[in-house]
Amino acid sequence: MSNGDILVGEIIGTAILILFGAGVCAAVTLRYSKARASGWIVIAFGWGFGVLAGAYTAAPLSGGHLNPAVTFGIAVDTGEWSKVWLYVLGQMVGAMLGAVLCYLTYFAQFQANVRETGTTEGTAEEPLPTLGIFSTIPEIRNPVANLVTEIIATVALVLPILAFGLTTGLGESGTLVLIVSLLVVGIGLSLGGPTGYAINPARDLGPRIVHTFLPIPNKGTSDWKYAWIPVVGPLIGGTLAGLIYNAAF
Repeated sequence: MSNGDILVGEIIGTAILILFGAGVCAAVTLRYSKARASGWIVIAFGWGFGVLAGAYTAAPLSGGHLNPAVTFGIAVDTGEWSKVWLYVLGQMVGAMLGAVLCYLTYFAQFQANVRETGTTEGTAEEPLPTLGIFSTIPEIRNPVANLVTEIIATVALVLPILAFGLTTGLGESGTLVLIVSLLVVGIGLSLGGPTGYAINPARDLGPRIVHTFLPIPNKGTSDWKYAWIPVVGPLIGGTLAGLIYNAAF
């Protein structure tokens, strides 16, 4: 794979991932969305489908990592670190691009994120915080517990991905991406409750940067005090997964 293919593949694939993932969060969260309040199961499957679309698109160019934690895990396994920076750069650019595309898709809904005044029925609604559409927010703010959750969830992602490679023909048949997508859905359903399962530093950091600068009315905080956890936790988890894989397989 050439450097250009890796960069382009990771930008496009990660942008698709975030467009689907942030998009489903917007659909469930924003007041004037037809999918409003449809729940966590919808969010988990939306992210899984995002992985499906993004990884299938990027696979011919870059292998479809879409996640620095996956890139780190593979590098620990293979010992090849020379192109890690290129993968991570593409993933970060793609994540920010996907967040901007989500914003444009739901532009009218974001603009309507204001307190309703002069209503004659019911109680006027307060503006909805929007960070959860773009990045993760813990249900209970406990840095140690949140970090541990992200590490465990990321090991649960990266270790199976590495092990899937042992099954002959799985990658060539195209089934591998589908299985990984279902794995992401499973992690969301089983392990996503405490922190919102970043399990991907680019997935959280790129959209958080975009959220900081987007002109969303009443958007609320970008919560930079928490931002290190969904970056450090997945990187530790991906590295641990690579070490466990080398030791056990």
